[in-house]
Amino acid sequence: MNTTTTYFPEIKDIRAAADRIQTVAEKTPLQQNIRYSKKYETNVLLKREDLQKVRSYKIRGAYNKISSLTVDELNRGIVCASAGNHAQGVAFACAELKIKGTIYMPTVTPKQKIEQTKMFGGDYVEIVLEGDTFDDASKIAKEKCLLYDKTFVHPFDDPKIIEGQGTIGLEIIEQTPVSIDYVFVPIGGGGLASGICSVLKNISPTTKIIGVEPKGAPSMSTSIKKGYNTEVFDLDKFIDGAAVQRVGDYNFHICNKELSKVITVPEGLVCQTILDLYNREAIVVEPAGALTIAALELYKEEIKGKNVVCIVSGSNNDITRTAEIKERALLYAKLKHYFIIRFPQRAGALKEFVGEVLGPTDDITHFEYSKKSSRENGPAVVGIELKNERDLESLLLRMKKHNFYGDYLNDKPNLFQFLI
Repeated sequence: MNTTTTYFPEIKDIRAAADRIQTVAEKTPLQQNIRYSKKYETNVLLKREDLQKVRSYKIRGAYNKISSLTVDELNRGIVCASAGNHAQGVAFACAELKIKGTIYMPTVTPKQKIEQTKMFGGDYVEIVLEGDTFDDASKIAKEKCLLYDKTFVHPFDDPKIIEGQGTIGLEIIEQTPVSIDYVFVPIGGGGLASGICSVLKNISPTTKIIGVEPKGAPSMSTSIKKGYNTEVFDLDKFIDGAAVQRVGDYNFHICNKELSKVITVPEGLVCQTILDLYNREAIVVEPAGALTIAALELYKEEIKGKNVVCIVSGSNNDITRTAEIKERALLYAKLKHYFIIRFPQRAGALKEFVGEVLGPTDDITHFEYSKKSSRENGPAVVGIELKNERDLESLLLRMKKHNFYGDYLNDKPNLFQFLI
């Protein structure tokens, strides 16, 4: 834990960071989104950090930190740990400054992010896959850093990182002539939120800053509720860019004091937002990048008639995750349901189920069955997609009427995750 947690960046430090990174970080557009503005009867502006060279805002903090090191520190090399986006920012900075870096990434990091990191860093970086979470990788990275006397570049809990991320706040203020009522900012470790707070609380103190976390990884909201920085276990790691067991100490101090509120957003709603952005806006975002836009649904009454900024933090999504994204979106919308179905072990049972139980628009999307000749009924795991969530009640009635119903799996998460 940091012994000094009372640090709060000054505007002059964030302006200095903006000067330092201006040759490598894009001044990303702040774009009005017509569809979301109409949907929520408000003025929705998207800060497109997904359009950075490394496709996330992380280049700002990484380059600001590394370029601030002494010549001796640069010559000894740097070490970092990252779930993906910070790694790419560090890799880019290493190649730009021509210094050696070792990057530790969790073994569950999407392949796309690993390959992008290799591409940006080239011969200047070595990638090491260690641990199941960011926190596992970070612990190992820090140990190696001490062993080889290198500089550790933290992804969020560092003044220079916070100052670099804070440059987004400066740009937002410069890019819009209207006063901003709300800024929605994603939270993983809290570096971005800390930087945004440091700018807006000085320049635009009436703006409400809403931190947004995944429901399955509520590290900042848990810490704020308890009043101290708290480690959260049993994370849902799906939104990997925001799944951190423990937020930074500097970050907690700033966010606890300056955030208007921290909310959590269900992963399924984030998945539906990812699909909507791709299908309707031709915008590709990663799960963490969709957090703030998904949060609008939870704030739709409060934001009517307001000027709202959503920071779209990154677009490093792996196309192989599309099936899981769609699945989670359907489950959240209550359009996908899994059951244990008891099939009579006789010819024609499946035909009866399809003809008498399924509705005209119901679709079987998953089916696992193994015939056991010594039993009267054989259990099958069946996934059914509905056109309308209201169709579930009548489907259940028909299952029970025809004696097919065994059990409903959606509300049994442990069994559900094991079977599906």
